[in-house]
Amino acid sequence: MNKDIEDKEFEKRKDPKPLDRIDGKYVWNEISSVINFDRGLFYTIRELLIKPGSTVRKFLFYDRKRIVKPMVFLIVCSLIYTLFQQLLHFEDGYVSAEGFGDSAITNILNWIQKNYGYANILMSIFIAIWIKLFFRKYDYNFYEIIILLCFIMGIGMLIYTISGILESITKLKILQIGAILGFIYTAWSIGRFFEKNKKRNYLKGIFAYILGMVTFYFLAVILGSGIELISKIQ
Repeated sequence: MNKDIEDKEFEKRKDPKPLDRIDGKYVWNEISSVINFDRGLFYTIRELLIKPGSTVRKFLFYDRKRIVKPMVFLIVCSLIYTLFQQLLHFEDGYVSAEGFGDSAITNILNWIQKNYGYANILMSIFIAIWIKLFFRKYDYNFYEIIILLCFIMGIGMLIYTISGILESITKLKILQIGAILGFIYTAWSIGRFFEKNKKRNYLKGIFAYILGMVTFYFLAVILGSGIELISKIQ
């Protein structure tokens, strides 16, 4: 299609006003829309750290424009972790494939290790099942709980990233502290989301989170074992 035909097609549209040219100003505006404290990534992180429960509820029922979309947020945070882990080479304790040798299980666990964004989304499904079970009296559906977990797990990955950076700088074992802080943040956030004044909600939140992770990795091992068995039969 040549330029004359393109121009004629454009003129047929209801709103023929052309878009602004993509230039340096446009690129800067796009970047600033993501990394500012009024909306976007930094705003999302700040709000989730200060008031996770009310922030997620506000996203679910009132305003979905100011903070980053949940799955995008989780993937971005996971990519940030992966980037710093590859650059600084701090010990990766998030998931280990040791002990399974050269097997399908090892390949699956290595995939999880290299694709935290997608793996966390899959893991959130199993955690959401346990949360739905433990908090069944609350009127939140499965998909709303998934959104909660995307935000919480994203912050967890950022906590783990900061711990890895500090460990690389100080040479101290800080990753374990980061893991503990991540679990504390998770329990606190889930409790605040459902009903912040009930202390047992915080315990139920952390148990649901741990059981969901265990379920995810257990099924990953079962899947790998099944693949190994089928390959031997063939």
